[in-house]
Amino acid sequence: MANAALSTPGVPMQSRGLEKKQTWLERLRKGDEVVHLITLAGAWSIIVITGLLVQHLWVYSAIARHTFGWRFLFTSTWDPVNGLFGAWPFVYGTIVTSILALVIAIPIGLGTAIFLAELAPRKVSDALTFLVELLAAVPSVIYGLVGIFLLIPILTTAMPYFQKVFGWLPIFSGTFYGVSYFSAAVILAIMVVPFIVSISREVLLAVPVSQREAMMALGATKWDVTWRAVVPYARQGIMGSIFLALARALGETMAVTMVIGNVAQVSTSLLAPGYTIAAVIANEFTEATGDLYLHALIELGLVLFAVTMIINALARLLMLTMKGHEVTG
Repeated sequence: MANAALSTPGVPMQSRGLEKKQTWLERLRKGDEVVHLITLAGAWSIIVITGLLVQHLWVYSAIARHTFGWRFLFTSTWDPVNGLFGAWPFVYGTIVTSILALVIAIPIGLGTAIFLAELAPRKVSDALTFLVELLAAVPSVIYGLVGIFLLIPILTTAMPYFQKVFGWLPIFSGTFYGVSYFSAAVILAIMVVPFIVSISREVLLAVPVSQREAMMALGATKWDVTWRAVVPYARQGIMGSIFLALARALGETMAVTMVIGNVAQVSTSLLAPGYTIAAVIANEFTEATGDLYLHALIELGLVLFAVTMIINALARLLMLTMKGHEVTG
């Protein structure tokens, strides 16, 4: 009797174990468990790849980090012969060209996206959207060639007239030789506009029709509906497209290398030649002869990775803040 009493409570537990096993096998046969494991492995691979990337950059920049410390970020001397390395000209050039590119690209990209999503006829919108997506697929070296043979001659011709109007500003002072921060920023703007247009257009098209109809019922014009109802509703997606474009601009290499001048200096004038982090790595990595030189270039890569991560984190925080304001409102 005692043995029977003790064995009786165990039966439900065994049956539950069998049911759980059968459920797992059933999910495995249906493919649910397989898909879950594959997608989980894919998600973990992102974390592993990012961790390995940071770890390698950190390890192989050790000599430069120990030699220069934080001075590496804030000094301007880049002298491989004497073993003196400072990253500030490259950090400065990367930030200046990327921000100026956004200043040029945001109005053009957002205006184009609004036209394609809200104002253009469907056939015209589809045709222009195809061209925009085609621009996004053009290799960056092609943009560099366009910058050298088309953009720089145009800017060289137009710059004297431009300086007559804006030459009193320090950022447009000095002699313009073609290759410059300004040329690099214009090429970057041309390269990132397709990203802003494509993503912003899709976000605008995803706005519910009820948003438009509600404002039209109040007697609003087409432009009022677009600017006061559609664009505010889609602003999170638009901000996401802008920060994605900024991330692309920060890491762009070949096109910028071909038009910025590649001079390790800091200048307040946008018409002066400069340098970026990605450009100096591309130009000098194969020529790095000593360990300190090589580790300094790899530390530049670590700095660029950190800047990109910070920008993406700020973008995520900004979008979360905007969402919180919407919920509160």
